[in-house]
This record gives sequence, C-alpha cells and structure tokens, in this order.
Amino acid sequence: MKKVRKAVIPAAGLGTRFLPATKGLPKEMLPIIDKPTLLYQVEEAVNAGCEEVILIISKAKEDIKKFFVREESYEEYLRSKGQNEFADEIKRIATLCKITYVYQNEMKGLGHAILCTKDAIGDEPFLVILGDDLVINKNGPTASEQLIEAYNKTGKSILGVQKVSLEATKKYGIVDPISEDGRLIKMKGMVEKPASNPPSLYAALGRYVITSDIFDLLETTKPGKGGEIQLTDALKRLDSIYAYDFIGTRYDIGDKFGYVTAIIDLALDRDDLREKTLSFIKNKIN
Repeated sequence: MKKVRKAVIPAAGLGTRFLPATKGLPKEMLPIIDKPTLLYQVEEAVNAGCEEVILIISKAKEDIKKFFVREESYEEYLRSKGQNEFADEIKRIATLCKITYVYQNEMKGLGHAILCTKDAIGDEPFLVILGDDLVINKNGPTASEQLIEAYNKTGKSILGVQKVSLEATKKYGIVDPISEDGRLIKMKGMVEKPASNPPSLYAALGRYVITSDIFDLLETTKPGKGGEIQLTDALKRLDSIYAYDFIGTRYDIGDKFGYVTAIIDLALDRDDLREKTLSFIKNKIN
C-alpha cells in the first residue's frame, strides 16, 4: 500500500460570497487575524506527513504564488530592522514543502478541479483539503492525520465527516452507512443535499484521502448539479469507500459568520490577544 505523500488544495474558485474583498484578493488569502486561511491548510497537510502540496489555481489567482516564494532580500530587510521573528516566519513558510501549481481555468466543479491534478498525482493516494473548512483540534491529531491513519488501516478512500443537525443535512453530502466500527464507517454511498429523510447525520466536511483510481471515474462522470462535475458522483462509484468521523472543531470560513467565529475563537487561544478579546466581548455583552 502506497503512502500518502501528496495533498491537493483547490483554490481556483472566485470567492463570490466575500465580494467585494475577493475582487482583488484571493479568498484563500483572507487572514484569520494575521495568517492567511490557505496557510492553515498547507500546514495541516505538512503536519500530516505530506511532502508536496498541489494548489489548484486559475490565472486570476496567481497572486497566491507570491506568498510561498522565498524572498531573501525581504528577509534581510526585516533583519536589518530588528524584526528577526518575522524574517524567520516568512522563511519557514517559503520552505514548508514542495508546492506545485495546477491550473483550472474553467469552473466546472470540484470533480473537474481534482481531475486537473491527474498528472501531478500519478498513481498515488492523495489527501484533499477544501479551503472553506478550517478544522482545529488543539489536543490531538489534525483531521488530515486522522484520515490518513484510517486510510493506512483500510487502504481505501476515506471521507472526513462529522454529525450535523437534521436541519443542516440538506446543505451537505450525507453518508449512507453500512456499518460503523468506532469512528470508522463503511459506506454504501452518499446522498447529496437530501431534501428530506437523510440516510444519516454524517456530513462530508472538506477532508478526503482518495485513491488514484478516482481519476478514471472522474473522466467518465457526467456533469451533475449546476452543470458541474461533482466529486461525490465519482466517489460513489468506487468499489469500496469509508468515512471517518474526525475529531476537531470545524469552521465554515466560506461563510461570513463562520469566518467571524473562527477569528474570535483563535484570538481567544492566543496569549497576545486573549485578555483584550475577552474584555471586549464582556463589555459588548454588558
């Protein structure tokens, strides 16, 4: 069984939910305080053992490249100003891992985006991290680490899931389970955004480990909802697939309120911001 060495992060979308900010700034570069959301995803992949991160971008998103390019002259400038901590950090970011860029110049859905990485992935299993889902697990392994561990046990594609409320099931792809073994769920299939009677409360939440046989299936998957090639339509055609109910707090940072809650929670976790943030919230409540 091949090791998961590569991660894919789709970042070609237009980010229309955050207009007008995203007219001039890639959605993935919107900061959670002082750290772009995309950096959280890349770090999660690296911490899970990935040696290469494949970013799916479009021609309109080439500014993302600048963030991960090493600029030694800028590091030297920062050091000359006594800002060694910042110099060390931007060097760390630029040397985290190998970053490969793949272009998706037609917005034909997530399945199409993943298909664009076929040559870069080859015949290896790979991790997928969707940028709108920020998952924080302060006291244990990341969501990606949990999924890779599940893949290492099964050798099969794994969907990252968590339980949602019955009312929320209509917003997600919902797992149709055959059996459960702890947090590992053998799947019969999935129902995309069920209007009623969902097969479970387990929703797919932006983390996958996928085997390379998905590419042949994506090439023959017909456009579905919205005329787009849906990843879930191809995943349902795999011979065997599992879900894993990962541990962690998930923020939907593609949603404005989800983005705000992530900023508040992460500010409360920082030594330099906790007391000021807490004091501000208390004053607002009073």
